[in-house]
Amino acid sequence: MRKIILLSFITLDGVMQAPGRPEEDTSGGFKYGGWVAPYFDDVGGKVMEKQMNSADLLLGRKTFEIFASYWPEHADNWPGINDVTKYVMSKTMKKSEWKNSVFLKSLADIEKLKNSKGSDIQVHGSGELIQLLLKNDLVDELWLKIYPLTLGQGKKLFDHGTIPAAFTLTESLFTPTGVIIANYKRAGKVKTGTVGS
Repeated sequence: MRKIILLSFITLDGVMQAPGRPEEDTSGGFKYGGWVAPYFDDVGGKVMEKQMNSADLLLGRKTFEIFASYWPEHADNWPGINDVTKYVMSKTMKKSEWKNSVFLKSLADIEKLKNSKGSDIQVHGSGELIQLLLKNDLVDELWLKIYPLTLGQGKKLFDHGTIPAAFTLTESLFTPTGVIIANYKRAGKVKTGTVGS
């Protein structure tokens, strides 16, 4: 069985929309695209380098289109990106010029992929796909970069797909610019109790 690892840049209020540049995703009138740029530093850059390994990718259609328009020509910044398999959840796209792109149509396709043999599978961006994965308990690990700002609007990481689930912190650090980098793995069901008893 393959692990599905969700990687996300998020604000303190959980927004994940358009972290990289102003025109990345303006849907819903979002005007804060590129909000991670002022916080980028060498510490965060080294973590990103480490996380950009040669795992296969699972992407939603919109994120795939953004990636496919950029990464094939900038692969020196992400070694192996053109060689890994890019699985794309889409009901409308069926092919791409970007090599090693495979299109999935349903939750059953994702479950079959997860139960196959191969490398870990990373999910970047892909807000709608993330909701589907969370709702169906298909996320094994969360690799979060939490930025010290609130935006008050935008697509959120934990939105309408979230179910009760426990996680264990496996790695953490903070950058000089105040970004908290925290990796979590799935740890079963939520436990409750009474504090102090």
